[in-house]
Amino acid sequence: MTKSDKTRAQDAEYDTDSGAPRVATRTLEEAIGAQIRMHRKRLDITGGELAAAASLSTGMLSKIENGQISPSLSTLQSLARALNQPLSSFFTPFEEHHDCSFVKAGQGVSIERRGTKAGHHYQLLGHSLGAEVEVEPYLIRLSEEARPYPSFQHAGVELIYMLTGRVLYRHADRSYPLEPGDTLFFDAAAPHGPEELTELPMTYLSIIIYPAKES
Repeated sequence: MTKSDKTRAQDAEYDTDSGAPRVATRTLEEAIGAQIRMHRKRLDITGGELAAAASLSTGMLSKIENGQISPSLSTLQSLARALNQPLSSFFTPFEEHHDCSFVKAGQGVSIERRGTKAGHHYQLLGHSLGAEVEVEPYLIRLSEEARPYPSFQHAGVELIYMLTGRVLYRHADRSYPLEPGDTLFFDAAAPHGPEELTELPMTYLSIIIYPAKES
């Protein structure tokens, strides 16, 4: 078994079987080539036309766009001038940052929402930035003073994972008895919320996901 075969076998061993598409890992050369091709197509010019404008052979440009070679800085400068783009634009996708939010235990941001006055306490555990969807993870605690509130309603979907206590949780026209370890995943556009507080205090994790607003 070759080293690459072993790597693929190890990847398969730790595969989560998620339905999410895999993120392709690209080399710097591939990332630069993809950017050059994208800018060329936006200008609606052929590879031959760009190659001539940058004083390159068509074959050389093809290899650059396909990530097969590592172009020199002077070659990239020539391509940047021909495409009327800053040189840095070729590197931006390779250097892009990916969001990560870390919150220490007990340090989530307290949020005021409907139901808070009735003993419902929300701690925001993280947030998403610049994504196509918004994700709001909350740690929700219902104190002894809490009152039922089955009338929440908002866009997106929501997942609830019970940690402590027990509750009869209503969604649309059905109610579900939840205890530690139970999960409820639902369309949040329908009225929902704790209908009967069976055992207080209680805590549960709530994750709300909805489309990001267009800026």
